[in-house]
Amino acid sequence: MRKIYLCVAALYLGIVASHAQTKTLPVKDTSNYEARKLKIEEINIISAYYHQDGNNSAVTGGIGTEKLTDFANTFDLQLSKYGASGKKHTFTFELGVDHYTSASSDKIDPNSISSASRQDTRVYPSLNWTVSNDKTGNAFGLTGSYSHEFDYQSFGGGINLTRVSKDKNTQFDFKGMVFLDTWKVILPVELRPPGYGSGSDREDKGPVDHSPRNSFSTSFSLSQVLTSRLQALLIIEPSYQHGLLATKYQRDYFTDGSERVENLPGSRYKLPIAVRFNYFLDDHFVIRTFYRYYMDNWGIRAHTAEVEIPIKLTSFVSVSPYYRYNTQQGTRYFAPYGQHKPTDTYYTSDYDLSTLHSNFVGANIRLSPPTGVFGWQHFNSLEIRAGHYMRSTGLNSNIVTLAMKFK
Repeated sequence: MRKIYLCVAALYLGIVASHAQTKTLPVKDTSNYEARKLKIEEINIISAYYHQDGNNSAVTGGIGTEKLTDFANTFDLQLSKYGASGKKHTFTFELGVDHYTSASSDKIDPNSISSASRQDTRVYPSLNWTVSNDKTGNAFGLTGSYSHEFDYQSFGGGINLTRVSKDKNTQFDFKGMVFLDTWKVILPVELRPPGYGSGSDREDKGPVDHSPRNSFSTSFSLSQVLTSRLQALLIIEPSYQHGLLATKYQRDYFTDGSERVENLPGSRYKLPIAVRFNYFLDDHFVIRTFYRYYMDNWGIRAHTAEVEIPIKLTSFVSVSPYYRYNTQQGTRYFAPYGQHKPTDTYYTSDYDLSTLHSNFVGANIRLSPPTGVFGWQHFNSLEIRAGHYMRSTGLNSNIVTLAMKFK
């Protein structure tokens, strides 16, 4: 399920990033007095509908339906006030609620008509406090987060730091996050030891194991204005995970006909390195390009390239077609259904970890009239984004996102 949430989160962050350049500065009077009363900066409401289908479910060992739908909603409230020192304090509260249905998860226990894992709701609130200096652009912030769904809960915390050069042409950002997760270890029905529960609070109360998964991620980014038309961004995001990294309700089948639950190493290092170039062709066209190289200690190597061309049709209507290509060398632990060797220590038939290539194409349209959307002054912008994903393994998906901003 993480891949879906990451996909939705990536679209959300892309939308937020596209709006960043339109953020208004605080209003000052002639005495430079800043209001110290807490005020609403903006409210963002984002909804996304995702649907996928394929025939390589990891729950059933790399064969079977991957049909899945996810309805994700995010409410984002940003408040701010100025302190006695003149620094700006921004408080961002976010509440996300996702609901999904998964045909493959229902195969954990195929004997039940509809197991508890077939559908679930994930709730994930977070709060960020950032103090910034409007004159220098420097900022520092702290974040706390929580996430809960059927088989796991997560507590997160992190810091963010921004430093801007005196000429405002160079900006350095750092983010560090820690997520402490606890997973309920759910096993396929035929591989459960005697007395081991299903993990459902409704079906039985049998005991199940719980295992930790801790994630430590960092992000270093350096942006530079190269010319009046060209901007560049370098991003390095090393991360480390430790704990239960295998999904224990996913099956693997071996050449001798035996069956086991997925088993993967208990630690993983990841190192994505990315660059982005934005070229402002004229008042109507912007060319945004992106490239990322990814590697980890499980043997995965991946290249991702993306281009997006926002076109300003009028002063308040823009259209942005985009295309992304990805090619991946899979992990050494992957093998298709029935092809694992009995002597293997680690094994998975999850096609997300296999060798593949994919294409993602779509477009978004954004409305931001000066009098407000539909004439409502506080309805600052409306954006609709749609994308179609095609993977060489046969997985196809579609996503539609609606984003509304109020200021």
